[in-house]
Amino acid sequence: MTVQVLASVMHVPAGGAGAVARKMNLKSSAVVVNQCDRLDYEETQVCGEKIQLFSFPDRGVGRSRNEAILRAEGDICLFSDADIVYESDYPEKIRKEFHGNPKADMILFQIEVEEARKTYEITARRRVRWYNCGRYGAVSFAVRRESLLACGVTFSLLFGGGARYSNGEDSLFLQDFLKKGRRIYTAPVTIGREEPGESSWFEGCHRKFFVDRGVLYRFLYGKLAAAMALRFLLAHRGKLCREVGIAQAFAWMREGWSS
Repeated sequence: MTVQVLASVMHVPAGGAGAVARKMNLKSSAVVVNQCDRLDYEETQVCGEKIQLFSFPDRGVGRSRNEAILRAEGDICLFSDADIVYESDYPEKIRKEFHGNPKADMILFQIEVEEARKTYEITARRRVRWYNCGRYGAVSFAVRRESLLACGVTFSLLFGGGARYSNGEDSLFLQDFLKKGRRIYTAPVTIGREEPGESSWFEGCHRKFFVDRGVLYRFLYGKLAAAMALRFLLAHRGKLCREVGIAQAFAWMREGWSS
């Protein structure tokens, strides 16, 4: 069972495939899609593993993740970003979980983040359902490639960094995967950490953030958008509603699902 990282990065210079692999501490093969100003391909070996860097002038994290899926070869595909640094034994941890849960089409792993950015923590092995799939980031996803290709699910080009709506492509991906009858589980196993730094899409909890979240909730929950929005705001009011308040944030979210 081979593990392969599918990473979305930006502005990596020519000849930078090895540097990306070392920075991320990659111990498996990888397909790295680089959003930049050129069309290029390079390949290198790091720790005996093939690292491929595809450079495109296109923008959008959903587009780059889809490009990586098209070029993936591993049995288990692990989505990633440039600010993720993996533990050295992450391939073994991932293989162990999939061997122990043969029913799983996808397993969500723990990625450590700084406390100010933490919105969830995986503490148990549980089945993921439609009503709680909106909390997980794509960098926690490890999916069987055969399952993914068989169901034909891809990342939205409307949501996520570089797209019209600033985030949510990961939640929609999980929802579509579940709708295809696939099984998703969580595993309280840490495989890496997120390095602190400025987000490429998050600019603060202002009007656009909440309006975009409202649009996402219309796609995710339909008629339940209002209830799920209120649940989200109450759960994260200490981090997201310190400046604008829950009432204003809810009003902006309502603009999103009513538009």
